Amino acid sequence: MKSKPAKDTERRSFFQLNRASGGALLRNAAKKWTVSIVRGLLLFGLCFMIIQPMLTRLGTSLMAEKDLYDSTVVLLPRTPTLENYRIVFDLTDFPRSMLNTLWTSFVVSLLQVAACTLVAYGFARYDFPLKKFWFACVVALIVIPPQTIATALYMNFANFDILGLFKRFTGKTVRLHGSFAPYALMSVTCMGLKDGLYIYMLRQYFRSVPKSLEEAAYMDGCNTLHTFVRIMLPDAMPVILSCFLFSFVWQWTDLFYTRNFLSSMSIYSTQLSTIVSRMSRYFASDPNSPVVVPVGRQQQLISIGVLVCCVPLIVLYVFTQKTFVQSIVMTGSKE
Repeated sequence: MKSKPAKDTERRSFFQLNRASGGALLRNAAKKWTVSIVRGLLLFGLCFMIIQPMLTRLGTSLMAEKDLYDSTVVLLPRTPTLENYRIVFDLTDFPRSMLNTLWTSFVVSLLQVAACTLVAYGFARYDFPLKKFWFACVVALIVIPPQTIATALYMNFANFDILGLFKRFTGKTVRLHGSFAPYALMSVTCMGLKDGLYIYMLRQYFRSVPKSLEEAAYMDGCNTLHTFVRIMLPDAMPVILSCFLFSFVWQWTDLFYTRNFLSSMSIYSTQLSTIVSRMSRYFASDPNSPVVVPVGRQQQLISIGVLVCCVPLIVLYVFTQKTFVQSIVMTGSKE
């Protein structure tokens, strides 16, 4: 019974304060509500733009082929089926291609993060000759696309040699093309996919850490390595994990390095990129007489392949989103 008078009193006091402020209180409240509404609409629109294609692909993946050409079927299939997934698994060499992609992405990401962390700490804490020049090279890794050095990379790993030693003692160079070795060498030397970005992120974090922490560790008897391992690395784990996630995701969907260096392995991204070329023979009753697969059917199977590729990444992000968001905040520069 006392709630209504209390609300009326609060409303009267608001308008009284508003008149006393010359209308500034009402303008500020209106501005606050307008900003909140616009922000909510923008977030809803962004979420819808991201989720709607996934829901469309999911609905299409469960449709029988006849539902694709039925104008009355929009999102939900009339005759649901999981046969499409079996077909995509056959066309993409699942699960072998997925397992190869998993361990390749994990190992490459681990090597990249380990090498980039050491390099970033060096840029953040030590002075050495041509430091600005080498950091400009790091920035160049971010700006310059890897396709510009594709020919050089191919020739280097197709005729791999270290200072001419292999050719001098064995009479020939080593062919590393088509193996995992080029991936490992490029990751260890910070020349892998997006390594410049990881170095920059980690450098920004290490620069924000007060030097007094390291000085206190030196006073306690720690050397440079112990200080880095015991003091710097534990606090940098959110940023390191963020770089690992970036590396894993980009490696998971990479086609450029995979096609150039891992052509002999069954990788899911390469299998998915060539899935159309295998459809005609897969659906043909006679392998020597390929059939023409309708465009709608091709797009349906491609959508299923993309959906299968995205599911592990979505699951990974769900379990690491808290650490990921925290790391983005921590990478800001603090002078």
